[in-house]
Amino acid sequence: MTSSSTRRGWLYGGVALIAAAAGVGGAWWTQRRGAGGGEKLDAAFWAQRFERPEGGEVVFESLRGKPLVVNFWATWCPPCVEEMPMIDAFFRENAANGWQVVGLAIDQPSAVRKFLTKTPVSYPIGLAGLQGTELVKQMGNTAGGLPFTLVIDAGGSIAARKMGKLDAGDLQAWRRA
Repeated sequence: MTSSSTRRGWLYGGVALIAAAAGVGGAWWTQRRGAGGGEKLDAAFWAQRFERPEGGEVVFESLRGKPLVVNFWATWCPPCVEEMPMIDAFFRENAANGWQVVGLAIDQPSAVRKFLTKTPVSYPIGLAGLQGTELVKQMGNTAGGLPFTLVIDAGGSIAARKMGKLDAGDLQAWRRA
């Protein structure tokens, strides 16, 4: 084996080990934190504002008082992109019942704008960038993995968290709860 292929083998092995550790850690975190926790969100959370790709702002204070799904995503994250049509359908079906949905893109604004021209959604998207990464960590996802979804009840408390791709059962369970 040449020196170059040995290094490549170590690199691939290291990446695989990190990915496996992240998967195990993510599964543990999802099991431990998935039920929510009931923590009441403070004024700093509700004071946040995020620029929208098409102009204007997502103002969290205006979302207070109704159930809210906050989905952290990025254009470069395949499971994030895969779950967006399902989240959009949930929003369209449940908005009349008071449910709100916001997507926070942890990505470059130009990439988000380009993506949304090809794959539009009906729920508001905020450009969170690095601020979104910090918010994800503050909400309990210390690894910062994506996608990450937070469900906030009408009283302003965290009702559920999920790191990883959503499935229809997640959304339906949260709607019923």
